[in-house]
Amino acid sequence: MANSARFDFSGANVLVTGGSNGIGYAIAAAFRDAGARVTITGTRADGDYESDFSGLTYRALDMRDAAGIAAVTAALPKLDVLVNCAGQARFNEYEPEVFEETVAVNLTGSFRMANAVLPQLKASRGSVINIASMTSYFGMSLIPGYGASKAGVLQMTKTLAEAWASDGVRVNAIAPGWVETNMTAPAQSNPEFDAKIIAHTPMKRWAKPAEMAGTVLFLCSDAAAFITGVTVPIDGGFSAVM
Repeated sequence: MANSARFDFSGANVLVTGGSNGIGYAIAAAFRDAGARVTITGTRADGDYESDFSGLTYRALDMRDAAGIAAVTAALPKLDVLVNCAGQARFNEYEPEVFEETVAVNLTGSFRMANAVLPQLKASRGSVINIASMTSYFGMSLIPGYGASKAGVLQMTKTLAEAWASDGVRVNAIAPGWVETNMTAPAQSNPEFDAKIIAHTPMKRWAKPAEMAGTVLFLCSDAAAFITGVTVPIDGGFSAVM
């Protein structure tokens, strides 16, 4: 069945942190194709990524850098949508310093960015989209820092939604299931792990990054004008089964 969903964001200003690849890039490209002016961030100073940045404005940013966040914010006098997609997962997060770094990027950095652009979002009565995860709900022993940060993102989404509703700012999140990205490449290439994920997912496959974008555009559109404080799983049914 063809995808008939279409959204018009002509004239809108959108910031997607972590928009240089993976889920973030797919979301940024979808907003661009819907007519928005889109700024993306990534960690590489030279912006040298495989993704096609045509029609996108790139800015280097470390989400732990408060001054860097302030600089990105200052370059965006108008903003309608913030998508907090920048994140990391490390496989040595039982080391306290690495755990702390992951939380600083995924959770604290997302809070800093949302707080920094709040004046612009108040002016536009805009939206924030945070990126949660299946690890917001389920434990995964390999990445304790990632799981803790994503559980925090889910709760932060609820809290900011309540706090900013009176300003006309809506705050929601998506919780992707298992998506084919560079971050999940090691898991995809592990036959035992791959089989476990496929077996637990009713749709029996991994998602494509682009399959995350439609829900994000919907949540930022007028069609979702009375939706705030929710986290929507996009997981092929993963969270619906035991």
